[in-house]
Amino acid sequence: MKRIHYNSPVILTFFFLSLAVLALDYVTKGWTTAHLFSVYHSPITPLWFLRLFGHVLGHAGYAHFAGNMVLLLVVGPPMEERYGSRALLSGILLTSLISGMLQCFLFPGYALLGASGIVFMLILLSSLSGMKSGTIPLTLILVAVIYLGQEIYAGLFVADNTAHFMHLAGGVCGTGFGFLMRKRS
Repeated sequence: MKRIHYNSPVILTFFFLSLAVLALDYVTKGWTTAHLFSVYHSPITPLWFLRLFGHVLGHAGYAHFAGNMVLLLVVGPPMEERYGSRALLSGILLTSLISGMLQCFLFPGYALLGASGIVFMLILLSSLSGMKSGTIPLTLILVAVIYLGQEIYAGLFVADNTAHFMHLAGGVCGTGFGFLMRKRS
């Protein structure tokens, strides 16, 4: 008989924490997401630090959650296998911190939530997977051009309550993380 294997501890734990936050959002009628799992400019308190990292676990509803989690569950496990759980967790935490800080300082009147920055970090990181010494993968260039072009266009011309700038920040974090990890190995 086959057993279920918890094959990607960081990605699966991220998924289950996000699911728990979504359930809390439903039970508290949005209070926990608004006050604990969204980051926004506020006085620096212990809750501010929780929000700075925890905003990636909050989602605006099931459709937002599902859109992010499907991509996370597809792209994340191979990246965790390639780079290791500890390194990937570091990349997720760093991306959360950077996107949270950027949100607080560049867009102080707005709240940010969701795992999109993490997902885009993983997408750009995955496009670096086949990188060999002294080369830049064509997949990275194509993903970056398509992705960056779409996000820049949407950020400038589409009013859709999406944090396109934070998607870009996640992509930059993934690219930087990929190059950093490449130099270490």
